Amino acid sequence: MTGAHRPVALVTGANRGTGLAIAAELHAGGWEAWGLNRTPAGKPWLPEAPCDLESADAVTAAVETVARRRGRIDALVVNAVARSLGRIGTLGLADWRAAFDVNIVSVLPLLQAALPHLRPRKGSIVLMGSHAGSRYFEGGAAYCASKAALKALAEVLLLEERPNGVRTTLINPGAIANEIGDDSPFKLSTSSVARAVRWVVEAPADTAIGEIELRPAHLPDMAVTGLNRLQAV
Repeated sequence: MTGAHRPVALVTGANRGTGLAIAAELHAGGWEAWGLNRTPAGKPWLPEAPCDLESADAVTAAVETVARRRGRIDALVVNAVARSLGRIGTLGLADWRAAFDVNIVSVLPLLQAALPHLRPRKGSIVLMGSHAGSRYFEGGAAYCASKAALKALAEVLLLEERPNGVRTTLINPGAIANEIGDDSPFKLSTSSVARAVRWVVEAPADTAIGEIELRPAHLPDMAVTGLNRLQAV
């Protein structure tokens, strides 16, 4: 498909790691993927709308920019994340707030801006959750709590918007090899997660996929604590 006939997807945090892999997978599948990024990715194949997720006005403006230029929005992938880590006794209040501001607070204006455009297209929303939302670990209070809140939001959104034709899916990956040079066999590759996202947004129109859990296929032969617990589920 070309031009106005290509489905349009918004991907937050598409400038690196999993978000960039998701945008690339959608692009390869014939989608026009737009990155909603604070820091540009600078990829020639990836159009971008500047977006600071901690500003509700910036979020609304970015969504409206894409809708105005392309005339449609068919999918929204909420991927951007603040992975604030620290034990409760010493966790900074700024880190606590940042986790919630990015991981859950910013999602509301994003959804409110995108839904009027998704409803006519019978579109899809993918919220990128985490095993951290239900499998907690030392040092993960902010990250775990914000991802648990996202899980609740996803279910309510599915209930509210399914009558309008919009399907919502929560994807909960375990450990992902997000950093450059990370080739751990005990983590999911970003491309594997991206393929799951594309499968969801291209699911048959009569299917609402509520939640998917992705686990690394191999387990480390070692004792694990903290964030590494997500490699041993």
